[in-house]
Amino acid sequence: MPDPHRPAGPAVSEQCTPGQAAREQAGAGQAAPGQPTPEQARAGRRRRWLRLGVAVLVAGAMVWVVVANRHTLGESLAALGHLDFRWFALAVVFEAVSLTAFGLSRRRLLRADGHQAGFASVMAITYAGNALSMSVPFAGAQLAAVFSYQQFRRRGLDPALTGWALGLSAIASSSALALILIAGALAGGAPVVAVAGFAGAAVFALPALTVLLALRYPRAREVANKALARLVPLARRVLRRPGIDPAALDEFLTRLASIRLRWPQYAEVFGLAAVNWLADCACLACAIHATGAPIPWRSLVLAYGAGAAVGSTGLTPGGFGLVEVTLTAALVAAGLSTARALTAVLAYRLINFWLILFAGGITVVVLTHARESRIRHYTRPEPEPGPPGGSAPGQRPGPGERTSRPRVP
Repeated sequence: MPDPHRPAGPAVSEQCTPGQAAREQAGAGQAAPGQPTPEQARAGRRRRWLRLGVAVLVAGAMVWVVVANRHTLGESLAALGHLDFRWFALAVVFEAVSLTAFGLSRRRLLRADGHQAGFASVMAITYAGNALSMSVPFAGAQLAAVFSYQQFRRRGLDPALTGWALGLSAIASSSALALILIAGALAGGAPVVAVAGFAGAAVFALPALTVLLALRYPRAREVANKALARLVPLARRVLRRPGIDPAALDEFLTRLASIRLRWPQYAEVFGLAAVNWLADCACLACAIHATGAPIPWRSLVLAYGAGAAVGSTGLTPGGFGLVEVTLTAALVAAGLSTARALTAVLAYRLINFWLILFAGGITVVVLTHARESRIRHYTRPEPEPGPPGGSAPGQRPGPGERTSRPRVP
């Protein structure tokens, strides 16, 4: 790209080397290394305009729904003051259980390498990440992942462990939701939805199984390395970008291979991810009961899954408006009156969205402005020193080791 401080014109400065002059003359109109090409810039602008158009359409649809149903919305807002406080408080408890389970699953992964990740800091970062994902349309989930990554790095975790933990946490969470929706579809008599849920669970579980096998078994890792060695050049040609160095990727995988969890611990992570979704669904059930309406147990999980799927699209911050409309329609289809369904959804979103957004927003400010000297790093206990040349205390000798006894004179 031409230097803005250099006079325009075809002349080449005398300080330029012949190679630089040739590159400047032959590369006119081409992007500099690391800069997007004109085609990529145009594609990026098209994506931004498309997102803006979709957001405008969604906002217009939401305004039309509110205007067309303003009387029902007014009745539902007035009915919020007459909720059964005991069931509403129980809904708050279930939402706290949901977030705690998600934080515990993350902490289990972050402690895989022996680092003593603190419960309070992991939960604070979890709350803050949820608030960020709810506050920005389209890129909320990516912003939350970057924020969580930076916060865990500030506490002494290396990039491999942090990325591994965040990646597996997201895969476990998505897989758990897919399996829960399968169970709900089978219970509600919707075989087509169950088949779609099986396909979704396979899509989410396949990357996790591939990574785990590649890290645990050397032969599987060799196959993964060969596949990556072929895919990286292809990605360079398609994307027209430098891409990833296979040697650096192999070094990164070597570091990942040192991170080990036993299969029961992976099951613990998945179980906590399932508790996260089930407790959030229980929060919705308590919100329905707080309005005095019966809980539609057979269709509850499918209705909840519809709201979760729409909220994950990122078209609006945290699915605002879309989740309310989708959940209300699903609950009305399950047998609730429109006013009762909307009241239950508003009460649920008051906990699931606004309360988390408020508390998480405060946490974001506190974590962002925390001084480095006051951040407590996750320590890693040193292994106990064993006798020189022998096995560690309490361990049996390895296959190639021989036990030796002191020679008695």
